[in-house]
Amino acid sequence: MNPRSGRAPAPAPRRELIADAALTLLAERGMRGLTHRAVDEAAGLPQGSTSNLARTRAALLETAVRRLAEREAAVLTPREMPRAPVAGAAPRPDDAVAAVAEALSLALHRYLSRHRHLLIARYELALEATRRPELRAVYDRAGQAFREPMVAMLAAAGSAEPERHALSMVAWCDGVLFSCTAGQFHAAVPDRDALRTSCTELLDGMLRG
Repeated sequence: MNPRSGRAPAPAPRRELIADAALTLLAERGMRGLTHRAVDEAAGLPQGSTSNLARTRAALLETAVRRLAEREAAVLTPREMPRAPVAGAAPRPDDAVAAVAEALSLALHRYLSRHRHLLIARYELALEATRRPELRAVYDRAGQAFREPMVAMLAAAGSAEPERHALSMVAWCDGVLFSCTAGQFHAAVPDRDALRTSCTELLDGMLRG
């Protein structure tokens, strides 16, 4: 129920409903548990609904990848992203580093505390993409939406080699997420302060070393 209007929220479009059900199945049952029939059941839709949207398994996987990218892009709101420096203003590296560390630590903490199922679904899809060239292309295109902002953030923070430094930051973020979701540190979620401190240390080493 919408508290302002007193009306129930509009149902999600069928594509989103099916794609979200597919992501849930990937997280709960793995790649073997993802079938058209299982998606129909999980989404509460008549049998054949998923096949009408994505006739083949490849199409279903591509639908899941695109929806995953949409949902991951919403983990941080635009207001929570670091702001670009004002044109003509003197650079303030400390402020820029702090802004990047704040945004990344917030995103990491939200993933680990609220969106672990998305991470597990992503790992399932990433592994499958290594075996399916057509899915690899879709997965890589979706990943551009995250790599390019990282390059821009690091350039704004004063990086002389933002592409290379972006690789280091993405690798660090992915390592933290995997370790705390499926690796040796899965039992405890780091708090925001710990993530912010580690991110700041890494940025300091890259940008001021």
